[in-house]
Amino acid sequence: MSHDNSIAFLGPVGTYCNEAALRFAARLGIQEPELVECGSFDEVFDCVDEGVARFGVVGKENSLEGPVTATLDNFAFRTDSVILAEEVIDVCHCLVLHPGATLADVRRVASHPQGLAQCRRFLNEKLRGVATLSVSSTAESARMAAADPATAGISNALAAEVHGATVVERGIQDNPENQTAFALVGRMADADLLTGSRFKTSLALFLRADKPGALQMILSEFTYAGINLTMLQSRPTKRQLGDYMFFVELDGSIHDIDVQTALECLRLKLRDVKVLGSYPVE
Repeated sequence: MSHDNSIAFLGPVGTYCNEAALRFAARLGIQEPELVECGSFDEVFDCVDEGVARFGVVGKENSLEGPVTATLDNFAFRTDSVILAEEVIDVCHCLVLHPGATLADVRRVASHPQGLAQCRRFLNEKLRGVATLSVSSTAESARMAAADPATAGISNALAAEVHGATVVERGIQDNPENQTAFALVGRMADADLLTGSRFKTSLALFLRADKPGALQMILSEFTYAGINLTMLQSRPTKRQLGDYMFFVELDGSIHDIDVQTALECLRLKLRDVKVLGSYPVE
């Protein structure tokens, strides 16, 4: 049985996911959350599905890199969890080093692949020719930097503080508007825990057969209903090459008449319409 105040997140401590978990806890009124550290988004979903944690926090979309495919694939193929809320966090990447190191000591820069991708310009200017190393999280790179003068990390300031690394440059991301949306996931029974003035709904749409005009048919149902789509992403169904399904995110709640109408029409034409969550965004 899960604990009422438990939240699984992508560790280690100090990730942006950790920061999002603390924000969700505050919105839920949980003063002392029991944070369950996980090694992957798959593991976060497993914790919720198996009742190890009541809630989970996963990356949903980055403003530069797009939707997080590991999260989308879990929703499509693995989990019964739904999105309960969304939290957008400003990404402020820092270059962090061993307390006694300087840039001249750095032989490699470690970070999560997105962290490396989002700081290309800085790396090109300040650490040109230095090898990069992809690791499981930005926080892990701070831990590695704190332990090794030859390794620089790209993380947030929280991770540097937690692991004992020194921040030598702040805001090194190429785009100052860099943001990541995190989703609070949980059981359908908790779907109405949080309220808000504006809602989003996320869907997974599975075609009966991949044929010309399939995407146009899907889009036209939303157009007829006057619904604004905020995200559309195709993903392989993993059945066979060329067989795709679609993720859709729209403005509105499944309790809205226009959204209900569009979904009813889509259910007549598609193999499956899976509601991944209808949740407050503010």
